[in-house]
Amino acid sequence: MVKFETEAAKSLVDKNLITENQFNEIVAYRDLNIFSLNAELKFFLYLSVLLFTSGIGVLIYQNIDTIGHIAILSILLIIIVVCFYYCFKHSKGFQKTETAFENPVIEYLVLAANILTCIFIGYLQFQYKPFGTHYGLATLVPTIVSFICAYYFDNKSVLTIAITGLAAYIGLSVTPQDLLNNDFYGHQNLSYSAVLLGGLLILWTIYSLQINLKIHFNLIYLTFALHLISIASISNLVDYNKDGIWFLFAIVLTGSSYYFYKISHEIRAISLYVFMIIYAYIGLNIFLFRIFEFIDFSDVWALFVLILPAYFIGSIILFIKLIKNFNKEIA
Repeated sequence: MVKFETEAAKSLVDKNLITENQFNEIVAYRDLNIFSLNAELKFFLYLSVLLFTSGIGVLIYQNIDTIGHIAILSILLIIIVVCFYYCFKHSKGFQKTETAFENPVIEYLVLAANILTCIFIGYLQFQYKPFGTHYGLATLVPTIVSFICAYYFDNKSVLTIAITGLAAYIGLSVTPQDLLNNDFYGHQNLSYSAVLLGGLLILWTIYSLQINLKIHFNLIYLTFALHLISIASISNLVDYNKDGIWFLFAIVLTGSSYYFYKISHEIRAISLYVFMIIYAYIGLNIFLFRIFEFIDFSDVWALFVLILPAYFIGSIILFIKLIKNFNKEIA
């Protein structure tokens, strides 16, 4: 690795991009073997927030009869107020552009306060039902709080919680393990809701770009939009219960793939590009199989079997080539 880095720096000298003196300074700096603990410390901070909030949930579950509802809610409220007070006191206030706390610990305090707020409102609704039978409000209120906190404190983790809550409000589960388990077949409206929500998220990124409002959030919005639209479309491509609907979602997936192909190049997001290719490839294969239903392969079945391995090998080669070309374009 060290040899590769030295050769890479030497190539910059050969291209007259840096001077020989700058090259020697780079080599001397690398010889110091200095490394940053920033990522590791942030990971442990994030892990500590998850463990703390999970511990609060376990504590409530195991001692709900002995501690009492009022006491639990009071303790949660005190912790939330203290966290938010400290965060507001040390924040720079709302700004349209990207901002950061001088102390990164505060960022994770915002995350902890937001998660505890969701727990507080959910527990309050479960036990005392302040929203009555309008259980959607118990999801919408913490979602609104999360959006406010995300934009005020410029916190991407909280924004993710907010978008997840918004999806849950319309009946979708967007966690990685649940996203594929949404009942798009039994509830057709979920498919339209998912596509509509994805479209609204895309429109919001376009509007945010025009007014220059937290445009670094756009990648998160676009990631959610890509997964929502693509999975809903693919799920309906394989739905044999309703004739004609699958073709509509094939058009939606085609338009979505084209848009994310363009936007991934504009914002140089390889994650969007890779997932777009995967979803488009899956959708294309399902579409071809639906078309092949109307073709009689009895006479050319042997030829089809021979072509199939070459097709998949060619797909893998094409995928690798597309990724390499993308990296060259954004370099």
